[in-house]
Amino acid sequence: MYTVQMQEECSCFKKSEYTNNNTFKTQQEAYQYANIVAELMNEEFCSRHTFYTERADGDTFVIRVDINATSVSGCSTGVTCDVGCGSTDEWTLEP
Repeated sequence: MYTVQMQEECSCFKKSEYTNNNTFKTQQEAYQYANIVAELMNEEFCSRHTFYTERADGDTFVIRVDINATSVSGCSTGVTCDVGCGSTDEWTLEP
């Protein structure tokens, strides 16, 4: 059996219909499920986190959770700047 686990259950995950520690008969089924769920969470959740799939030890796939740099910076590019994204940085891209 192959298992798909969430690295951490964020509040969006806890409120969702998704469950943790799902098991599958084949590696391919587990891998496909993990990738699809990670993609759906990236599209459906609040965007404070980014989700991606990684193969772990043994017969386990883990859906990893990272802070979404775009959400933290408030800029659509994920990079803080003082042009067009509402940042209060003191530097500028202008010469």
